[in-house]
Amino acid sequence: MDVIGYVFIIIAAGRILAEVFERIGYPGFLGEISAGLVLGVVFVNLPRDEMSLLAQFGIFFLMIYSGLELTPEEVRLGGRKSFPIYVVTYLVMLFITLPFTGYSLSYDNLVVAAILSVASAPIVITLARFFGKEFLHIALSYAVISEVGSLVILYLLINFELHHLSYAGLFLEFMKDVLFLTVVLGLNYVIGIQHKVQIIRALRRLKSDEAVFGVFMILSTSLALISEEIGLHFSIGGFLAGLLLHSDLVGTKQYERLHTIISGITYGIFAPIFFAWRGINFETEFSLEVVYFFVLIYMVRVLLTTLFVWKDNLRSSMLRATGIASFGVLGLLVGELGYEHGILSAHMYALASLASIMGIFISATIGRIISYINKRQGIEIH
Repeated sequence: MDVIGYVFIIIAAGRILAEVFERIGYPGFLGEISAGLVLGVVFVNLPRDEMSLLAQFGIFFLMIYSGLELTPEEVRLGGRKSFPIYVVTYLVMLFITLPFTGYSLSYDNLVVAAILSVASAPIVITLARFFGKEFLHIALSYAVISEVGSLVILYLLINFELHHLSYAGLFLEFMKDVLFLTVVLGLNYVIGIQHKVQIIRALRRLKSDEAVFGVFMILSTSLALISEEIGLHFSIGGFLAGLLLHSDLVGTKQYERLHTIISGITYGIFAPIFFAWRGINFETEFSLEVVYFFVLIYMVRVLLTTLFVWKDNLRSSMLRATGIASFGVLGLLVGELGYEHGILSAHMYALASLASIMGIFISATIGRIISYINKRQGIEIH
């Protein structure tokens, strides 16, 4: 079978199971991962290089879409509360992984801690109406910060290992990444103040949706190439492009046109391939140590997050905590890349992969249960 045949089957199976999962109250991407788990057993001769390339398009468009869901101002305001939560969560996860590596700090700990600190933006969005508008910005900001943070940590370690950098060189790499992010967001701020009207007028002259999409793709691919060249993952450039073209800058009408196009391409084509590919490539091991690892990680993370986001009562605070402590599919990608580049051992990759998958399912389940109870009792979260 040609690669196009596999693509059609993967998209069809992914979307069917996504619909099933959405009907029972779970995020659709869990169905697409489940489809990948099944297809990985059935298809033994998949053209892996071609499918991997398509999956990379998937993460690229997913990060673009995540950027479109936020504005720089929302990230700034939400980041004031979510960034400290991320830093503490990462340090705690780093400490907890030490017993599983013989109490020696290594790449394993640094990468796995990044994976275990990630939040799932789709689960946050699924539970959004139960968070309250103010907290939604914090939860989404945490998801974005944790995803970008995990990729930055991963690629800094990859560059450190492959290019044999000194600690001074590693610091310079980090500062280069920070400078890139600062310049892009700074330009967005300046342009938004001085040239907002001109940008809106120029976009209004574009008569077709194809032209709007073309302009956006030039921007997003340019930022993606720059990200890749300076040692970051290319998807970070896609996220920045989505973040830059927010409705405050381009106008509501042009934003809605762009959002509709990106949403259709992302969730109609590339997202099912990306999520299914994560399921196909899923590798883990089952043992008492794996179960103990997950239970320990999950309980600590939910309790820690509940304390950080406490408001009103235990039930409301736990619901918010399940959104932030939902792990994420991007953790599977980070683990896969870390393993391929030799900075993550097979054992720790297996532990982190299972923790990510189980964490997503458990968080979604807890969120559904608490949300159902709140609805039955007529409780609203503000």
